[in-house]
Amino acid sequence: MSLQTTRTDREETAADGPILRLEGVGRTFRMGEVEVEVLRDVDLEIGPGELVVMVGPSGSGKTTLLNLVGGLDQPTAGRVWFRDRELSACSKRALGEFRREAVGFVFQFFNLVPTLTARENVQVAAEIVDEPLDVDECLRLVGLAPRADHFPAQLSGGEQQRVAIARALAKNPELLLCDEPTGALDFETGKAVLAMLWDVNKRMNKTVIIITHNQAIARMADRLIRIRSGRIADDVRQDHPVPPGEISW
Repeated sequence: MSLQTTRTDREETAADGPILRLEGVGRTFRMGEVEVEVLRDVDLEIGPGELVVMVGPSGSGKTTLLNLVGGLDQPTAGRVWFRDRELSACSKRALGEFRREAVGFVFQFFNLVPTLTARENVQVAAEIVDEPLDVDECLRLVGLAPRADHFPAQLSGGEQQRVAIARALAKNPELLLCDEPTGALDFETGKAVLAMLWDVNKRMNKTVIIITHNQAIARMADRLIRIRSGRIADDVRQDHPVPPGEISW
């Protein structure tokens, strides 16, 4: 399948309504005899094709929020929708199908299978969906075609993260969720990874959500969401996002 999406496609898709919607969402965890409220009364809509950066300090609830919209967890209060599917009412099996069909994950740590080559790591993801993208094309997109037959131990940290991005893309997901994707990388490598996520959003019309504690990364977002103490403190649309190559920290 083609990796290209025209601007007209992006504009038409944006008119379809939100891809994600949260209403009054809360998440509480029990730790022994104590209940800890990590998220409280979160209302949020995210449109298709948006590049969203969520920032907040450690413990603010941003990873918990990402887990809820990615179907890795369910709220203890409120409701979560992906398009017309209510994730908060889904069974574990249905959530597993949702994650397989609609979501690509990129984490701080790469979670590659060490005994598989870069191509094979990406192929594993492609084989679990009905309409995957071409594996070699995904590797070319992230600049790793020449390293496709190398094992993770033979790749740098930045190259391993690029394999992880290619693996997430191979599923052809509507939603790409990135949890501190540059956290284990040096400055220049981190910027290169952010440039790939920017390109995925602009060229492929994927909805990309990046969570980070790094405030500088927020400049690349169509939309900046600040999370503080389990609540959305700010939700700002940015008319002129800055390409990652122009960001420094």
